[in-house]
Amino acid sequence: MREQLATLARPAPLLGPRGWAAFLGIGFILVVLVPLLNLLPAAGSAARLPDYLIPLLGKYACYAILALALDLVWGYAGILSLGHGAFFALGGYAMGMYLMRQIGDRGVYGNAELPDFMVFLNWKELPWYWYGFDSFAFALLMVVLVPGLLALVLGWFAFRSRVTGVYISIVTQAMTFALLLAFFRNDMGFGGNNGLTDFKDILGFPIQSPDTRIGLYVISVAMLGGCFLLCRWVTGSKLGRVLRAVRDAESRVRFFGYSPTAVKLFAFTLSAVLAGIAGALYVPQVGIINPSEFSPANSIEIAIWVAVGGRGTLYGAILGGVVVNLVKTWLTGAAPELWLFALGALFIACTLLFPKGIVGLLGQWQAWRAERRSYASQPGNGE
Repeated sequence: MREQLATLARPAPLLGPRGWAAFLGIGFILVVLVPLLNLLPAAGSAARLPDYLIPLLGKYACYAILALALDLVWGYAGILSLGHGAFFALGGYAMGMYLMRQIGDRGVYGNAELPDFMVFLNWKELPWYWYGFDSFAFALLMVVLVPGLLALVLGWFAFRSRVTGVYISIVTQAMTFALLLAFFRNDMGFGGNNGLTDFKDILGFPIQSPDTRIGLYVISVAMLGGCFLLCRWVTGSKLGRVLRAVRDAESRVRFFGYSPTAVKLFAFTLSAVLAGIAGALYVPQVGIINPSEFSPANSIEIAIWVAVGGRGTLYGAILGGVVVNLVKTWLTGAAPELWLFALGALFIACTLLFPKGIVGLLGQWQAWRAERRSYASQPGNGE
């Protein structure tokens, strides 16, 4: 009995040999091979990856980080947050404010202190909450601090009051909608409906330069790998076991002396920080951030990514975020009016036909093959 308890208390390995091989192999392809295929072949070569694919792949990497963040709280803690689009957007706005300050006098109105939208709206001075965003280090601090603090405060009130289930989903979605309405207002000082755009450079590098785009893509993929390993470490630790216990039987966890509030609050805050990082990486690659990112529909779509990939697996969330957005990119170009119908049908199919997502389907297929091989290896069943 003591040996069994010791085994349960021992942290799980970060990745097994096959896992590390897959992680490093995929990392080599994405971080080394993809940029080389864009840089080395001649412009007309069939082997060359076109320039537009680099920021597109970088955007998918940001979506994968966002899906990973939601899977940490939904798949492992049982908290279905429908507000992660808000954390993503807040991180994006923090980076967008830095990029706007870097424009200087190169804007339409040539004002070195005020962004163009403030000059247009007759603002006389820079609002106090824009101070400091001329520093990249300060902007990075705000990228993690603002979403993290919002999640910490919201989670403290919600989890302390034992708000669970569908109610926490409603609370997080209400938060997202409130921020959407607030950021649409011109007097908030965030660009109103148009948001923040027309960025020029980042850390002195032209933001439209192919080299800069490749750099942003590589950073996004590397950050995705780092976030995956961090989440893997958290879920494989004793904390991860407590998280899963809270998800499955919160009252029993409380009976054994653990604090579900503290555990859920940690996971929720860390998840919000990861979502903010994804938003910060997303903005310089797409060139704009506006209030539409706060749309509750966006947060629901994130949940669909995780459900389709397979929640509670981490790599399933990454897979779902990439696959669903690949389909979205193709379908919105081929038949844009069908995308929302296809998304709804995909979610219904995932709920009814493969509730464990793509990863669950692959697992079932492997189990079926193993069972079939085992049956065929038995005497008399070979033919």
